[in-house]
Amino acid sequence: MGDDSDMRVRILGASGGIGVGRYTTSILIDDDMLIDGGDGVGTLTPGRMAPIRHLFVTHSHLDHVCHIPLLLDGLFEKLAAVGDSLVVYGQAATLEAIQAHVFNNVMWPDFGQLPTPEQPVLTYQYMSPGETIEVGNRTVEMVGVDHIVPAVAYLVSEEGNCFAFSGDTGKTERFWSRLNELDELALLVVEAAYPNEMSELAGLAKHYCPNTLAEDLKRLRHNPDIYITHLKPGQEEKVCAQLEELSPGRRIHRLYGGEFFDL
Repeated sequence: MGDDSDMRVRILGASGGIGVGRYTTSILIDDDMLIDGGDGVGTLTPGRMAPIRHLFVTHSHLDHVCHIPLLLDGLFEKLAAVGDSLVVYGQAATLEAIQAHVFNNVMWPDFGQLPTPEQPVLTYQYMSPGETIEVGNRTVEMVGVDHIVPAVAYLVSEEGNCFAFSGDTGKTERFWSRLNELDELALLVVEAAYPNEMSELAGLAKHYCPNTLAEDLKRLRHNPDIYITHLKPGQEEKVCAQLEELSPGRRIHRLYGGEFFDL
C-alpha cells in the first residue's frame, strides 16, 4: 500500500459483458473521481459513492454509462441539500447522446434540471481530444481513439505518476504516440475484446484482438504493467494467452475487477 499522497486506482468493473462476477467498465480514482459508469459502480457501498463528484466518460455505449443514472439517484438528496452536483465530462457527441437518450424524462428523469434548473445535481463539462483539466492535484487529459462511436482515452497523472486507460478502441495512432511522449508511464489499462479467431468481428466493432494490440504495443517505448480490460465473457483466458505469446517481454495481466493500484 502507498502513503496518503499516492493516487489510488480501483477497478470496479472490467468486463466486456455480464455474468457471475463480471461487471462492466468503471474505474474509481481516489475517492471522488470515476472513469466511466458501467455496472461496476454498483460494487461500491453507498458510503463509498458519497464523495464522488467527477465522472469522465469515454464514449456513449451502454456498458460504460448504464449506472450513471442510478449513481445520481443515490447521490440526489446529498447533492441537493448542499447545492452541489456531479460533473460529467466527455466529448460533445458523448454528452449529447447521454442527455438525449438517458436523462430525457423517458428513460430517466433529467437530473440536469433537478431539483431546479438553476442548481441541478448533474452538470456537463465538454472536453475535446488533446484538452487537459485539473481536478484537485490530478491532471486528466483526453486523447482521441478509434471506436465505432466517438470515443476517447484518458491519461490521469499526479506528481509525475501517470495512469493511462484506452477506453474502447481498435487500432489507433494518437493514443500510442501520446504515451510515447510521456516521461513515465506507471500503469496501462488497454482493451482487447475478442480472440484472434474473431478478428473480423473485432474489426467491424472497432475493438482490439491480440494480433492488432500486439502490433500497436510494439510501438510503445515504455514498459509498464499492462492490464487487459473489456474481455468478452468466455474469451478471457484465450485472449490473454494469445497476447502474451505475441508480446514477449511485456508484463501482460488479465484485469478481473476489484484490483487496487497505488501510484
